[in-house]
Amino acid sequence: MANRRALHFVFKVGNRFETACFYRDVLGMKILRHEEFQDGCKAACNGPYDGKWSKTMVGYGPEDDHFVTELTYNYGIGSYQLGNDFLGITVASRQAVSNARKLKWPLSEMGDGVFETKAPGGYKFYLQDCSPPQSDPVLKVTLAVSDLQKSLNYWSNLLGMKIYEEDEKKQRALLGYADNQCKLELRAIPGKVDHATGFGRIAFSCPQKELSDLEDLMKRENQKILTPLVSLDTPGKATVQVIILADPDGHEICFVGDEAFRELSKVDPEGNKLLDDGFPGGSVVKNLPANVGDAGSIPEFGRSPGRGHGNPLQYSCLENPMSRGAWWTEVHGVAKSQT
Repeated sequence: MANRRALHFVFKVGNRFETACFYRDVLGMKILRHEEFQDGCKAACNGPYDGKWSKTMVGYGPEDDHFVTELTYNYGIGSYQLGNDFLGITVASRQAVSNARKLKWPLSEMGDGVFETKAPGGYKFYLQDCSPPQSDPVLKVTLAVSDLQKSLNYWSNLLGMKIYEEDEKKQRALLGYADNQCKLELRAIPGKVDHATGFGRIAFSCPQKELSDLEDLMKRENQKILTPLVSLDTPGKATVQVIILADPDGHEICFVGDEAFRELSKVDPEGNKLLDDGFPGGSVVKNLPANVGDAGSIPEFGRSPGRGHGNPLQYSCLENPMSRGAWWTEVHGVAKSQT
């Protein structure tokens, strides 16, 4: 299926500030676009919530040729329970490893130049201390499955993904739609896959004309359709058609019409500002709070209990004693204007 593309993985985040720090200043990604919504998504993009929410797309480059992440923030919800469903995203970036060390962001060495780290909220990332072998540093998304062969039948035979690697002994497989795209790794675990409340969603695109055929196929095969083919509106932007599926373990899968999605996903040069303006006090760099070391004093930050040795800021950029302006200089090598 050469005309299909891996697009993004959706995370629900409880703290936009800490999360933005991680993606921008540790991973070195860019804010591609930021959108605010007053009501819940018809396709449950923000999870089973009906209130105000925001969507922030972050990545190493435009969504046309990079696999990115979608950060959904539901106003008033500060944390989510993680299950065992999401096993990590692997990124090849020597710069990300360097950034993490400079900022003293927790890294665990796994061997062979690979480091495990966690985004705020606990989502795992595996950083390879090397240059990316392809134009996009995001190499693969790893999901847990309970029955590898059953999952391979679904993802390969029904969704048309090519199997690049299969290891029966290690109970893992690597799949994708093209050699130069981010891959999907399936890894079998003992017992049932638990999605808890922090479950995500992986998204792909296909020609719009294929969406109805895909829906018909899933109906014929008695596979789960979470959201039948529906049109989604974004104010001031293109309307897209999507269908939301679930694989045998309940992993959510979005397929969107490619033509309209390319219009919707164009990089917004105001995206960074739109996100920063949503933080209490304005921009991440401007208006540094006097009590920067106490995130509990800022409404959106809150305190997330149980993260690492009783320190609620263990994974927060705010733990660094530098001001945010000096911190930017340390990471990027240049001072950012505070005017």
